[in-house]
Amino acid sequence: MAEGRPTQDRAPETVAVVVVTYNRADLLEGMLAGLRTQERAPDGVLVVDNASTDRTAEVLRAAVARGDLPLEVVTSPTNVGGAGGFRAGLRAAYERGFDRFWLMDDDVVPAPSCLRVLMEADEDCLMAVREDRHGALCEKAALRFDLRDPRALKPKTAMVETTYGTRAAMPERVELENVAFEGFLVRRRVVERIGLPDASYFIFYDDVDFAVRARRAGFKIWALRDAVLVRQLDFDQQHDLAGWKGYYMYRNLFAVHLRYGENAAVRAKPWLVTAGVVALSPLRGGRAEARNVIRGLRDARRMREQPPTTVE
Repeated sequence: MAEGRPTQDRAPETVAVVVVTYNRADLLEGMLAGLRTQERAPDGVLVVDNASTDRTAEVLRAAVARGDLPLEVVTSPTNVGGAGGFRAGLRAAYERGFDRFWLMDDDVVPAPSCLRVLMEADEDCLMAVREDRHGALCEKAALRFDLRDPRALKPKTAMVETTYGTRAAMPERVELENVAFEGFLVRRRVVERIGLPDASYFIFYDDVDFAVRARRAGFKIWALRDAVLVRQLDFDQQHDLAGWKGYYMYRNLFAVHLRYGENAAVRAKPWLVTAGVVALSPLRGGRAEARNVIRGLRDARRMREQPPTTVE
């Protein structure tokens, strides 16, 4: 079921780009410009505007007026986070009958060949490989995401960036165990089998959760070296554990362990991590980080149940 399908005697597949944006109008303009350059043009572009308050609506109106992208805007009345945005956008694209869905954040720009390279690969789950604005490999998708060994405090024990160092050192295909919703291409039948992204994550780990579910349903995930995606912002979220994002990082990491940990010891890791963070808080994030991790553990326990497998 999860193997590639023969391409003969089959109509070309359609693909919709699903973009989630919030208050980053300048970045959104660059991302849409990148979509216009694609050698394999998308058949649909659905942009979920997460109740932006900057000039995002103006950018989207201008893009619709240009008419050079098959653009549809889905406006959320409130900010439902990246997770809620991808759930709404993927549901809308699914309901419109597309065969494949290319999930995209507003801070990346695909190289002109990116979508063509992805669409030429006959696989159900594919990932473009990100680099920074200077051409350095910055793909943090996991080659190994360990939910079996309780000694792995961080489940991401190997990732593309640190394993290969450069794009040139990568094989043409690399199997992944998690993804980011930045350049992730998924077939319709995956969504039919496992359902939509879980909006309860709000931000962070909604993509990891989706990848875990896909892999456990029998689908392999491949990163394609030659599908180039350029990230416009630096990765800096790991330094925010005492801020508002830190709460979601802890809560959602714990939720993944409670949902998908393969043994009792792994499912107990959230309590051990919480105890360690609280004990070390005077030396690092202080009371704010301690509050985040305690709240995160409490609220993650309410997220134990996996999301429905239906598209609703």
